[in-house]
Amino acid sequence: MLIVTTFDIPGREISKTLGIVKGNTIRARHVGKDIIAALRGIVGGELHEYTKLLAESREQALDRMIQDAERLGANAIVGLSFTTSVISQGAAELMAYGTAVIIKEERQE
Repeated sequence: MLIVTTFDIPGREISKTLGIVKGNTIRARHVGKDIIAALRGIVGGELHEYTKLLAESREQALDRMIQDAERLGANAIVGLSFTTSVISQGAAELMAYGTAVIIKEERQE
Protein backbone atom coordinates (compact mmCIF):
# COMPACT_ATOMS: atom_id res chain seq x y z
CA MET A 1 0.00 0.00 0.00
CA LEU A 2 1.49 3.30 -1.09
CA ILE A 3 0.77 6.07 1.43
CA VAL A 4 1.65 9.73 0.87
CA THR A 5 0.88 13.01 2.61
CA THR A 6 0.38 14.76 -0.73
CA PHE A 7 -2.85 14.67 -2.72
CA ASP A 8 -1.21 13.32 -5.86
CA ILE A 9 1.60 10.90 -6.57
CA PRO A 10 4.22 12.12 -9.06
CA GLY A 11 4.47 9.77 -12.01
CA ARG A 12 1.29 7.89 -11.08
CA GLU A 13 -2.28 8.44 -12.16
CA ILE A 14 -5.19 8.13 -9.74
CA SER A 15 -7.85 6.22 -11.64
CA LYS A 16 -10.49 6.13 -8.91
CA THR A 17 -11.18 7.79 -5.56
CA LEU A 18 -12.83 5.44 -3.07
CA GLY A 19 -13.38 7.74 -0.10
CA ILE A 20 -12.08 8.66 3.31
CA VAL A 21 -10.32 6.00 5.37
CA LYS A 22 -9.29 6.21 8.98
CA GLY A 23 -7.73 4.30 11.80
CA ASN A 24 -7.62 5.28 15.44
CA THR A 25 -6.54 4.14 18.85
CA ILE A 26 -7.19 5.47 22.33
CA ARG A 27 -4.43 5.01 24.84
CA ALA A 28 -4.29 5.63 28.56
CA ARG A 29 -1.15 6.57 30.42
CA HIS A 30 0.41 4.16 32.89
CA VAL A 31 0.86 5.32 36.50
CA GLY A 32 4.37 3.86 36.77
CA LYS A 33 5.46 5.55 33.56
CA ASP A 34 3.89 8.82 34.75
CA ILE A 35 6.09 8.76 37.85
CA ILE A 36 9.23 8.17 35.81
CA ALA A 37 8.22 10.89 33.33
CA ALA A 38 7.49 13.34 36.16
CA LEU A 39 10.95 12.75 37.64
CA ARG A 40 12.56 13.18 34.23
CA GLY A 41 10.52 16.37 33.78
CA ILE A 42 12.24 17.83 36.82
CA VAL A 43 15.74 17.33 35.44
CA GLY A 44 14.84 17.78 31.77
CA GLY A 45 15.25 15.58 28.76
CA GLU A 46 13.13 13.48 26.46
CA LEU A 47 10.23 11.60 28.00
CA HIS A 48 11.07 8.23 26.42
CA GLU A 49 8.04 6.53 27.97
CA TYR A 50 5.64 8.89 26.17
CA THR A 51 7.68 8.86 22.95
CA LYS A 52 7.35 5.07 22.82
CA LEU A 53 3.62 5.22 23.66
CA LEU A 54 2.96 7.71 20.83
CA ALA A 55 5.06 5.76 18.32
CA GLU A 56 3.11 2.57 19.09
CA SER A 57 -0.17 4.48 18.82
CA ARG A 58 0.80 5.94 15.43
CA GLU A 59 1.67 2.50 14.06
CA GLN A 60 -1.59 0.99 15.30
CA ALA A 61 -3.64 3.85 13.82
CA LEU A 62 -1.79 3.49 10.48
CA ASP A 63 -2.37 -0.28 10.43
CA ARG A 64 -6.09 0.22 11.06
CA MET A 65 -6.31 2.88 8.33
CA ILE A 66 -4.60 0.52 5.86
CA GLN A 67 -7.08 -2.24 6.74
CA ASP A 68 -9.93 0.21 6.11
CA ALA A 69 -8.46 1.09 2.69
CA GLU A 70 -7.92 -2.57 1.78
CA ARG A 71 -11.59 -3.30 2.56
CA LEU A 72 -12.48 -0.71 -0.08
CA GLY A 73 -10.08 -2.24 -2.62
CA ALA A 74 -7.57 0.63 -2.57
CA ASN A 75 -3.93 0.24 -3.49
CA ALA A 76 -2.89 3.69 -2.21
CA ILE A 77 -3.81 6.40 0.29
CA VAL A 78 -3.26 10.08 -0.42
CA GLY A 79 -3.45 13.06 1.91
CA LEU A 80 -2.34 11.18 5.03
CA SER A 81 -2.79 13.21 8.21
CA PHE A 82 -2.65 12.53 11.93
CA THR A 83 -4.70 14.16 14.65
CA THR A 84 -4.87 13.76 18.41
CA SER A 85 -7.49 14.64 20.96
CA VAL A 86 -7.87 14.28 24.70
CA ILE A 87 -10.66 11.88 25.58
CA SER A 88 -10.38 12.08 29.35
CA GLN A 89 -7.70 12.91 31.89
CA GLY A 90 -4.94 10.44 31.19
CA ALA A 91 -6.32 9.13 27.87
CA ALA A 92 -5.90 10.41 24.34
CA GLU A 93 -6.97 9.39 20.85
CA LEU A 94 -4.61 9.30 17.91
CA MET A 95 -6.20 9.11 14.46
CA ALA A 96 -4.68 8.58 11.02
CA TYR A 97 -6.83 9.48 8.02
CA GLY A 98 -6.58 10.02 4.30
CA THR A 99 -8.28 9.28 0.99
CA ALA A 100 -8.29 5.75 -0.39
CA VAL A 101 -7.56 5.62 -4.12
CA ILE A 102 -6.73 3.23 -6.90
CA ILE A 103 -3.64 4.17 -8.82
CA LYS A 104 -2.64 2.77 -12.19
CA GLU A 105 0.40 0.54 -12.18
CA GLU A 106 3.66 2.11 -13.31
CA ARG A 107 4.47 1.62 -16.95
CA GLN A 108 7.67 -0.30 -17.64
CA GLU A 109 9.71 1.51 -20.30
